[in-house]
Amino acid sequence: QVQLVESGGGSVQAGGSLRLSCLASRYNYGHNYYMAWFRQAPGEEREGVAAISTLGSDIYYSDSVKGRFTISADNAKSTVFLQMSSLKPEDTAMYYCAAGPLGTGSDRFAPSEYMYWGQGTQVTVSS
Repeated sequence: QVQLVESGGGSVQAGGSLRLSCLASRYNYGHNYYMAWFRQAPGEEREGVAAISTLGSDIYYSDSVKGRFTISADNAKSTVFLQMSSLKPEDTAMYYCAAGPLGTGSDRFAPSEYMYWGQGTQVTVSS
């Protein structure tokens, strides 16, 4: 079992920045082991925004955050980060960290593909 603990959420004005952190209780290495950030706004489906393989350089971003968000990993600290810049009100959501082994053809942004989830951290962007 892997526990994931998110931190770093908060309230910012549009155009501001936040950095989210996800600490894993056990860090798995592998080209097909991914850690990802999802978000979910009230009444909306959970949406994948960024994913990174823990071994290798595979990184994915959704179109909605590409160029504004950066995912990175500090393997020594078993932590994955999401640097969010140029935040918009539509980025307001609960942000979740997820982890798990994915198959070669898996959708990196399908919630069903991830085995472990954190409790989430709230991000609120005001206009």
